[in-house]
Amino acid sequence: MRESKRYKLAAKGWTVSDTTEFLGLSPEEEAYIELRLKLADGLKARRLSNGLSQVELAQAMKSSQSRVAKMEAGDPSVSIDLLVKSLLTLGTTNRQLAAIISQR
Repeated sequence: MRESKRYKLAAKGWTVSDTTEFLGLSPEEEAYIELRLKLADGLKARRLSNGLSQVELAQAMKSSQSRVAKMEAGDPSVSIDLLVKSLLTLGTTNRQLAAIISQR
């Protein structure tokens, strides 16, 4: 949010915070959510760089297109194990996986 907008809201009595504060997340919960989102973003980027559709990735994983869409969206019903397995199915190396996780 722009600083000018934040200032205007605060001047009118609004409290401006981030998602972590609003939801009352612990540092561990915040880190877990960030990890899940990084893996989901990495999966989509890797799939696109391989020139695959969601359907093609789903077939390679013996899954469904809707499940791949949920994985890429960071849906909470998708386990981190499945996200990692999907990345490995795409040929992601351990080094590349580490790079995905360490992104800011």
